[in-house]
Amino acid sequence: MERRQVLKGAIALAAWGAMPRVWAQASVTAGATPGHFSLETVPRLARTLARQPYRAPDETLPASLDVGYDGYRDIRFDPAQAIWRKEALPFRVQMFHRGFLFKQRVELWRVHEGLAEPITYSPDLFDFPEGVTPPWDPALGFAGFRVHAPLNQPDVFDELVAFLGASYFRALGKGHAYGLSARGLALGSGDAGAEEFPLFRAFWIEQPSAGAKHLVVHALLDSPSVTGAFRFVIGPGGETAIDVQSHLYPRVDLAHAGIAPLTSMFEFDAGDRVGTDDYRPAVHDSDGLAIFNGHGEQIWRPLSNPSRVQHSAFADADPRGFGLMQRKRGFGDYADIEARYHQRPSLWIEPRGNWGRGAVTLVEIPTGDEYHDNIVAFWRPAAPLRAGREHRFDYRMHWCDTHQWDADLAVVTDTRIGAAPDPARRLVVIDLDGGRLASLPRDAKLTPDVWAARGDIVGAVVYPNPETRGWRLSFEFRPQTGNTDGRDVELHARVLEGHVPLSETWLYRWST
Repeated sequence: MERRQVLKGAIALAAWGAMPRVWAQASVTAGATPGHFSLETVPRLARTLARQPYRAPDETLPASLDVGYDGYRDIRFDPAQAIWRKEALPFRVQMFHRGFLFKQRVELWRVHEGLAEPITYSPDLFDFPEGVTPPWDPALGFAGFRVHAPLNQPDVFDELVAFLGASYFRALGKGHAYGLSARGLALGSGDAGAEEFPLFRAFWIEQPSAGAKHLVVHALLDSPSVTGAFRFVIGPGGETAIDVQSHLYPRVDLAHAGIAPLTSMFEFDAGDRVGTDDYRPAVHDSDGLAIFNGHGEQIWRPLSNPSRVQHSAFADADPRGFGLMQRKRGFGDYADIEARYHQRPSLWIEPRGNWGRGAVTLVEIPTGDEYHDNIVAFWRPAAPLRAGREHRFDYRMHWCDTHQWDADLAVVTDTRIGAAPDPARRLVVIDLDGGRLASLPRDAKLTPDVWAARGDIVGAVVYPNPETRGWRLSFEFRPQTGNTDGRDVELHARVLEGHVPLSETWLYRWST
């Protein structure tokens, strides 16, 4: 595990650890004994748990596990002990040891032919560094797990997905390196007051067949405010797809729930380099929020590293998709040999069924480094999730390079902002590629549709880019002086042929 990945998980766990808790040693799955397992097992446990007072997971650890980052990193699972390695099945499971900041006990079960049995802790599963005494208590349990499968080469088992810390998990497609994270549920993310971090308390992992293309994982979610049952169907590939079925059972009414939450990092790029002193052109896990709304509008919102916390809500009904994307895919876009940001996956959420009214919500938090996640995106239902009821949200996750939507529309490939000849203005340059725009003659007469909520747009023009074979939309923006309505201005831009859109809609929040 890289230090950056551990630190990112540590931030979430530290915030969760600030919450008051009731210590309890009892198993959260006390109602699940070894034996029959079905699709109803985890939802039944979640419903039962929701009717009971919340009890925090066990964090009790032997003194020998009181180690720092380096000591914890050096406790390594023995790959020879991986579940299903000896059976030569297409997926293998390795466990994470408890310790450092990952103290909560997570129960793991394996399921085969409808029967579940617990995965029991043993120190023989791990290699311990010098100075760390292996604990021998079989009830110690684990902190989480990861799955390996042939991903980049047919005869090599690469890490595919990892569940570790609260309800966080990450996955990879072919050629990817870990970047942004997903969560089971967000509660109060970006809102005033303390955020609540639900936990995956237990997992049931179904044994795959010899020729299986998918791995099925069930998870039990728990927090002071809600319980939940999740089912993940994980399919590795050039684009790794995870089908998610979620059942939520609130203990209290949830007015600030975040469905399919995504967490990422954005420090700077060409559109946001003020005060940056760095040799690299850009540093981020994701460069924009993409939305395909229920009305069929395709939206691109470049991310920013703001001077203060920013909230954006894109109201919608029955969204077709949204995600945090990493569109820049060339090494030269970042020039970082170690971090390899050009290999970070995008994550596109495709809702299944009708999600009703609500808003795709974006939270941008100031950060001074690349180690702290500062971007959160999720779907927030318009109506509260009522206590005592079941709430269902199903969706497909695409861990990918890009995503499919309206093929006729050109997409934004880059946003650049800098000084204009008039010092009272700023120059905005937007590069576009693909769609019907790519097939138009270079002398086509196109209309720039650009406006600002406040201030003036000057000199908007669309013209071909001979170097990329795409098109460029540029304009100057003059902020309104003496503004008394706040410091933020919403900008809007797209390319039209007559009244027909040829590009997705570019949205940007201008902050001073």
